[in-house]
Amino acid sequence: MSGVRGTGEPRCQAALAVLASLCRARPPPLGLDVETCRSFELEPPERSPSAADSGTSVSLLAVVVIVCGVALVAVFLFLFWKLCWMPWRNKEASSPSSANPSPEALQSPSSRGNMADKLKDPHTLGFLEAAVKISHTSPDIPAEVQMSVKEHIKRHTRLQRQTTEPASSTRHTSFKRHLPRQMHVSSVDYGNELPPAAEQPTSIGRIKPELYKQKSVDGDDAKSEAKSCGKINFSLRYDYENETLIVRILKAFDLPAKDFCGSSDPYVKIYLLPDRKCKLQTRVHRKTLNPTFDENFHFPVPYEELADRKLHLSVFDFDRFSRHDMIGEVILDNLFEASDLSRETSIWKDIQYATSESVDLGEIMFSLCYLPTAGRLTLTVIKCRNLKAMDITGYSDPYVKVSLLCDGRRLKKKKTTIKKNTLNPVYNEAIIFDIPPENMDQVSLLISVMDYDRVGHNEIIGVCRVGINAEGLGRDHWNEMLAYPRKPIAHWHSLVEVKKSFKEGNPRL
Repeated sequence: MSGVRGTGEPRCQAALAVLASLCRARPPPLGLDVETCRSFELEPPERSPSAADSGTSVSLLAVVVIVCGVALVAVFLFLFWKLCWMPWRNKEASSPSSANPSPEALQSPSSRGNMADKLKDPHTLGFLEAAVKISHTSPDIPAEVQMSVKEHIKRHTRLQRQTTEPASSTRHTSFKRHLPRQMHVSSVDYGNELPPAAEQPTSIGRIKPELYKQKSVDGDDAKSEAKSCGKINFSLRYDYENETLIVRILKAFDLPAKDFCGSSDPYVKIYLLPDRKCKLQTRVHRKTLNPTFDENFHFPVPYEELADRKLHLSVFDFDRFSRHDMIGEVILDNLFEASDLSRETSIWKDIQYATSESVDLGEIMFSLCYLPTAGRLTLTVIKCRNLKAMDITGYSDPYVKVSLLCDGRRLKKKKTTIKKNTLNPVYNEAIIFDIPPENMDQVSLLISVMDYDRVGHNEIIGVCRVGINAEGLGRDHWNEMLAYPRKPIAHWHSLVEVKKSFKEGNPRL
């Protein structure tokens, strides 16, 4: 029954629609009564279930939207009350000015105008900006807060001026971190202000006369010792036909007495470095302090190699029953010092005091260049020559290690590449250290030529040192670098042995 009703309902609606259209026609068609059409038009049309459902949905949607809007407004009001009203109320309750108004609150408008004029002063402008940054919601800041902020800004400005003058690069932070405590000029405690009495002047950049005085005394002692060893006279000449260097030992004068009888039995050993295999020596002269040798010695060597050779003379006292005592030595670094060797030239040299024969370890050439504006020290290792053979093959595997020393401590170390099987390596490698200008008087460089060993420890061939506290050429090279900034200064440096008591933490050579 319900099925028949369901299928017939659309037909009835269609029939009613046709009847309504016929009734609207004027005049109505035959068979239709006017009264019937009027009664039909007055009856309300039945609403379909679909239309009723759509109306209900719209009303429910409107209710949901209204409820959500009310909830959002309530949440907004709650947040506004928690974030704005409560802090303001608590601030008024905790402020002493709410119960006892301060004199600033009772000031007249004219006095407030004067205060505004004072705030225009450049010294208080920074304080006003800081106060505005502190609170954007409360324009009236208590006087206590203003005073504390003002003092904090002044202290921070003073500390910032101390730490930024002179300005140093960020690359120097690692260097300053390794410096001793007394050298930390820029290390300031930002939490507490240091009293003026705690500021102690540092010794950076100051000359220490006692150091120079001590060195002068040591130099005088060394000179007196050197004078007590006497002098030696010899001559040099080069035979171009036979490519031979002729060394003639003439005589010695004022030698020290090594025997109990007040005399010596001197003789001279001659080397043409770096070759120590070819050793020649004079005859022994008995019981004399002023021997006359007058002997010639021939060293076959090409003329082109003479610039790289050194003449080494060692004076000994002969002892029949014990080890021979060494009187002193003479090292002639430049064979062309007196002449071009085309003719025989007589040379007098002071005999330097020595207790044992010095071993020629070789030389190293490097350049120094300092940029004060960037605080950068560049050491360029150029080459080495005549290094001592450390391997059984007669060669070495040398590399150069450079250590940055400061007040007896090693701060950094860098090294070059390794050159295999050579005694005359060429590097041309740059090593850079970042050193502030104010600390240049406190640092020095230790250059060590090492022999690489695949098995075991690497051996030290020789070392040299440059710095303000170095000696001889090392100090002169450093001062020349400082006198000519931004210009590479290159020199040859002789390598010396490392003393047994020497350590990198105690860099006194």
